[in-house]
Amino acid sequence: MTGVESNGDGGDGRDPTVDVAGVDASFGDLDVLDGVSLSVDPGEFVGLVGPNGAGKTTLLRTINGAVAPDAGRVSVCGRPIDALSSREASRLVATVPQDTGVRFAFTVEDLVAMGRTPHRSRFGGDPDAADHVERALRRAEVEGLRDRRVDELSGGERQRVYLARALAQDAPALVLDEPTSSLDVNHAARTLSLVRDLVGEDRAAVAAIHDLEAAARYCDRLALLHDGGVVARGPPDAVLTSATLETAFDARAAVTENPLTGSPAVTTLPAPAGESVRVHVIGGGRVGARVLGRLWAAGHAVSAGPLPAGDTALGVARSLDVPVDVAPAFAPLSEAMLTDARERVRAADVAVLADPDLAPSLDLVGLAREGDRLVLVAERPLEERNHAGAEGRRAAERLRDESVVAAVDDVDDAVRRATRSRRVAADD
Repeated sequence: MTGVESNGDGGDGRDPTVDVAGVDASFGDLDVLDGVSLSVDPGEFVGLVGPNGAGKTTLLRTINGAVAPDAGRVSVCGRPIDALSSREASRLVATVPQDTGVRFAFTVEDLVAMGRTPHRSRFGGDPDAADHVERALRRAEVEGLRDRRVDELSGGERQRVYLARALAQDAPALVLDEPTSSLDVNHAARTLSLVRDLVGEDRAAVAAIHDLEAAARYCDRLALLHDGGVVARGPPDAVLTSATLETAFDARAAVTENPLTGSPAVTTLPAPAGESVRVHVIGGGRVGARVLGRLWAAGHAVSAGPLPAGDTALGVARSLDVPVDVAPAFAPLSEAMLTDARERVRAADVAVLADPDLAPSLDLVGLAREGDRLVLVAERPLEERNHAGAEGRRAAERLRDESVVAAVDDVDDAVRRATRSRRVAADD
């Protein structure tokens, strides 16, 4: 198990609304769930993420009672769900399915009203039905569709209607299977925002969500499923890491922070092509950040620095777990810092100097020249980067003579070319 462990206890002493303990499930000879444990507290939104076939839908179906586990137990509000009648289970768990196809020409209002079926008594009916249905239509933003036939709606419209039906059901637990798969970007965001509002009313929600960034933004916790088991669970930033995503999806992924929401942003990357080499990146800012990202994505063993605190490239290095030396901002590099950086450069197969500012001390230039192979990525005009006058111009000319010069987009190719030929040192 990786990631941050959680037993689902919200810290207020209450029992979880949904409690899955050691559940196995299979279909014939196919094992789908293997020892899965998960709990969801009142007022909590938990997202299930993972590749297709990982067991997310089956786990949801054990929670709503549609699938009886082969081993383990599932309880909702302290009651074993597989021991309840369909009517009793539906009072506890409302479900928004992935498949919203219908065979009959129900109107939207009629379908939403079906959410009240578990609450109708044999003789007394359901006096609260009209209020619940009206509120559900409004909250799911399908009031204007109430008289339309469900089989005439688009897939996204039907998805919202089924959400309204679940809202009308007024159950303490809400289960959603890919609730945004048929929705456009706007309605997907509004749907997940609505689920967040619902858990704020002391409901518990658990949803299978294929969009990792949406899951990270709206869910309190995530459970990452792979091969029928939970391989990571906890807060989104603890679950969505490069290591856990590579394990579950068999793909490299860069996880950074969304600057607008503060939640994890995931970029999947193709498998590296070619042999990995050790590369040390010198220079930060926007260009240094892009260089770091491209070299990491290409599968190289990357280190970086020194980078000043607060630098854009420093944030990228940390998100990718790249070893990095951090220097104080707006201060000269200490000799100890330069000594450490020289060791990294000498240990690397190639040094990459990324759009460097040429300070009067020319420390970064000297540092870059410690290695045997050098790639220079210079995007800004020299006049914008040179703070060392004529000496800076001469240093820049020497660097160009001694380096493989490349644009950011071509830095991987330049690194590979540099490994095939040693740098020819120019006379000082």
